[in-house]
Formats: sequence, structure tokens, C-alpha cells
Amino acid sequence: MFHSIEKQISSAFHAHIQVRYGIDLEVAIEQPRQSDFGEMAVPAAFQLAKQLRQAPRKIAGELAAEIGPIPGVAALEVAGNGYINIRLDRGAYAADLMRGESPAAGGSAEKIIVEHTNINPNKAAHIGHLRNATLGDTFVRMMRAGGQRVEVQNYIDNTGVQVADVVVGFHYLEKKSLADVQALLADPAVRFDYYCWDLYAHTSSYYKDHPESLPWRSATLHAIEAGVGEVAALAHLVADAVVKAHLKTMLRLDVEYDVLPRESEILHLKFWASAFELLKERKAIYSETEGKNSGCWVMPGLSEEGKVIVRSDGTVTYVGKDIAYQLWKFGLLGKDFYYRPLQTYADGRVLWVTTDEPTATGQQFGHGTRVFNVIDARQSYLQDVVVAGLRALGYNEQADQSIHFNYEMVALSPRCCADLGISLSEEDRKRPYVEVSGRKGLGVKADDLMDSLIAKALEEVSSRHPDDAAEKNLRVATQIAIAALRYFLLKFTRNTVIAFDLQEALSFEGETGPYVQYSAVRARNILRKLEERGEQLPDFGKELDSAAMARQLKSEDFWQMLLAASKVDSAVESAVHSGEPAHVARYAFQLAQAYSNFYQKYSIIHEPDRERKVFLLWMTDFFRAQLERTGSILGIQIPEYM
Repeated sequence: MFHSIEKQISSAFHAHIQVRYGIDLEVAIEQPRQSDFGEMAVPAAFQLAKQLRQAPRKIAGELAAEIGPIPGVAALEVAGNGYINIRLDRGAYAADLMRGESPAAGGSAEKIIVEHTNINPNKAAHIGHLRNATLGDTFVRMMRAGGQRVEVQNYIDNTGVQVADVVVGFHYLEKKSLADVQALLADPAVRFDYYCWDLYAHTSSYYKDHPESLPWRSATLHAIEAGVGEVAALAHLVADAVVKAHLKTMLRLDVEYDVLPRESEILHLKFWASAFELLKERKAIYSETEGKNSGCWVMPGLSEEGKVIVRSDGTVTYVGKDIAYQLWKFGLLGKDFYYRPLQTYADGRVLWVTTDEPTATGQQFGHGTRVFNVIDARQSYLQDVVVAGLRALGYNEQADQSIHFNYEMVALSPRCCADLGISLSEEDRKRPYVEVSGRKGLGVKADDLMDSLIAKALEEVSSRHPDDAAEKNLRVATQIAIAALRYFLLKFTRNTVIAFDLQEALSFEGETGPYVQYSAVRARNILRKLEERGEQLPDFGKELDSAAMARQLKSEDFWQMLLAASKVDSAVESAVHSGEPAHVARYAFQLAQAYSNFYQKYSIIHEPDRERKVFLLWMTDFFRAQLERTGSILGIQIPEYM
């Protein structure tokens, strides 16, 4: 609601300025320095002063006097050297809120593509992958809440070095055939992604101790890229099985996708071949004849030696395939995948995966106007290469719309390592955080972390609700644990290295997911207790008209609380604009704090004055709805109890 009025005021000033002064001005709306100055401030006079060569205060006076009535605005006041402070009609504002939030403003014809998660399908997901998926998923939720059309892609690198190394482990080190690995997959006692975690670390260690074995990797990569033979079949079997495990892991976080583009189809459907010819034709790459990159195809200009796109043995690097993929995302490649359904989510939506076998599904993905690639900051150079590739091909507009949504790594606090049973050296125990390494097999698997959080939450929930069914307590504990995890991963800005701490994340006090949940549960409990007393929730529309709302909102305390609770859309749009989901997490915490203060300060059910009691109940219900809505944008469910 607040966001809608902001836009309405901005639009009214824009139209008046265009007519009055003949200037097309994008009118900003600011927050006054003090709440007693009003709810909004318009600095348009300062923006116009240079062009009109007049004092800002004079222009502000003209605007305030001439603009006429704006729905929902009670008064316009010129302040300082030329600000126009705006006071809202409190009664009308609250009455409009009671009738229902205005539809989310904005939305456009553009199609936004967000690629996130992108875990190499060679082993179990770890905590760093959870930050990627949580950031990407929340950013998607934020944009969709603002009416944007967003397509979610999870790129599957099923032909890369990491998959090849696991296949080397199976084929060369463990001497397992395709049938052996199929039997392993059929064994219910084996968690295949965990098995691959250990095998990948073993293979990496073996290379280090036996460098003469490295040609195994090259031979395996060639077999995978060719797509024929038992080694290639083994690679697909491994990758597909691990992808299914990753999807189950991410679904525990309530993370879903629209389509899984696979690297194998980029090769088999000649996406890369087409991109390669285009790069050569437009002289975006050249064949190196000297030095260590002799025999390679190189993109110049990014470093002294350039960036290798195709190795001397003919295999394409990750970034080469990613250029082809980025071209497809924008609809620039002149090719498309075939698609087949992979699974159906609980709401009936289908998750599609690419295939190289012709299908008649009628599905179409890609053709975005803006693309966000959620990839960690350590991959910044490679993302720069992708953008440079688009520019070298002449696609400057698309290069401008290719956004690296980067983030820093996730480590563990020493206390968290102790909680998870990870032994540390005396030196590591003194560090602010402990880094993890999948290649070395050191770290926390995503499912293990979630299991630990759920177990800890279940201890607390069961102690508070010993008489409730175990299944019910487990469901509540799971919701609390996932909220704790998601919120912890979101509350830090993207350029912050996170030291995950299990105890801090699960705390019911402070800036945590459970604190946000607890505030919403408290609001629900007020409404439940009303029913337990034999009273029904009032018909707010009948008992609270604009005049009644205005009377209650003379209290500055109530008014400021209501304003805070009505700014979800403003908070979300600001967070989308800045690319920082942390801003929505912070808003959720502030909203929870505001309700906690409200809850502690006012006797709601026992209030003797009928109008005031109905108003307090409406405020409680409004806070509940806003906390639930904000929680949903963050991927946080509100449990039945805590």
C-alpha cells in the first residue's frame, strides 16, 4: 500500500511538472529525516532549480500550491530550502489497507532469467551451494512479488572435469563397470552422492600422488564429449543420479526450478559448434601458435596471454560452453534444446530438463531480455570472459544485461565445527572461521547440516510441547530449522564472507529466522486465544470505518507501527534494485521487532473499549499477514507453534 502511494505521488508530480514547466523529470520520493516531518519528502524543487534558474523553495511553493489534491494525501508542506513534505490521510490509508493491499506495482513485458544453484553433479551438495541456491531463489521470489516474469534455470555441467574425475575413480581406481555402478545405485544402504563425495576426494588425492595418471582425465573428458561408449554412459549415469539427489536436497530448502539445461546437449546439439564458428568468423578468438597456449583457441584482451576457450587437445573449456549457453539464453544462437519432463512439484508445476532426442512438447525456454547468473565471486573473471565474448560478437546490449550476481564464500565458525563433530587443530580453533574444500573432502554436506539443525530444533520443540505428536513436532522443527538456515544465509550482504554458526542461526532471539517466525506465531496465538474465549474475530469492515481508523491513528505509536508493517513492497523493490536480498531479511526482522513491541505494550484481548479492541485485533491480524508474506518472500514458512 505504501509503495502504491509512493508511485502515485511520484506520478502526480511528474505529470504536473511536465505540464507546468515542460520538463520530463523522474521524481524521487525520499524518507524524511524525522517522522514528525511527515511520511514522505519530494526533493523535485532541487532537481528543477538548475534548469529553471530559480530558488528551490520558490519552485516548491509553486508545486505545493498548484498540484491539486492527490488521493490519500492529507497535506503538502514546504520545508527547509525546498523540500515538499507529505502527510498522508491516516484514516483513509488504514481503511485502504483493511480492504486489501493494492496489487504489486510494476512488472513489465521483459523476461528475466535467473540461473542459480549450478552444482557440479559429481558429489553431494555442501553448505556453499546452499548460499547460492538460497540467494538465487529469494531473488526470484522478490522479483515475482513485484510482478516480474522470471524463469529459473539450474545449469547442469554433466560433461566437465569434476564429473570426469568421479568417473576416473569408478573406472580406473575402483575398476567398476557400468553394471557395478547401477548395482550401487540400487543399493538402499548407499547414499550415492555421499559415495561420490568420498570418491572425488580420493581421485583428487591420487592425481596428486600419481601425476602420471592425469591422462585418464583427458581420455575420460574426450569420451564424455563424444557421448559414446561405456565411459560416456557411466558419466551420464553418475551425473543424472547426483542431480536427482541435489534436487531432493534443494527441495528441503523449498527451492524449485523451471528448467535444467544440460551441458551434454550444448555439445550434442552443436550449440558449442555454432558458437565456435561464430567466434571464429567474427575474429573474437584466434588460434595461438606460440608459447604455452600453442594449439589453443584464445580470446584476446582479458589478460596478457588471453583466455583459452578451446584447449590444444580439442576439448572446450567451461567458459567456452558458457558463452554458447549465454547466447542461447538471449535467443541469439538460432538453436534450441529439446525438452522432457523430469518431475512434478507439489503445486503441479513441471520441472523440465533438456535432451538431445527430438520431442513434441511445445516447450520453449530462454529468449530472456535480462540474465542474472548467481555464481560465487571467485568466478568473476570467467563471468567477465562470457560478457567479453558477447561484446566481441557485437552483442553489446545483451552484454549490458548479463549480470553476475556474485557472492562470497560460506565457511564455518569453530563452534559450529565442534557442534558438527569436525575435529580442528589448535590453530583452526582460534580462527574466526574455518574454510571447507570439496576437492579435499573437507566440509559439511548440505543434508548433514540440515539434519543437524532439525535435530537441534526438535530437542527444543519437543521440550516445549511434550504432549504433541512426534510427527507434528518434527514438522514444526523442520520449518524452524529451514527458516534458521535460509535467514542466516540471507541476512549478510552478498560481499560478506559468512561464518555459519548453528547455535546463532537457531536462536529465538536476535536477528534470526526463528525470531521472525516467533513473532508471526505470537500474532496467530492472539487470534486463537480470542476464539478460545468464545469470541469471534470482528468484521473489521463493519466496525472500523475511516473515521474510526483516524481516531485510533492519532496515536503516533500506532501510526508508525502501521507504516512499518505496510512497507513490504517498498522494501522488496529497494532490495531488487540493489540486488541485496539481505535488505528484505533486515526488513522482516524490523517488522518482527515492531510487532513484539506492540505485543508487549498493549493488552489486546482484554481491552475494554470496543473500538480500540477491534482496532488492536485488526493491527494484530495485519501484522500477521505481513509477517507471513515477508517470510514467504524469504522462503520461510510460519509453523503452527514454537
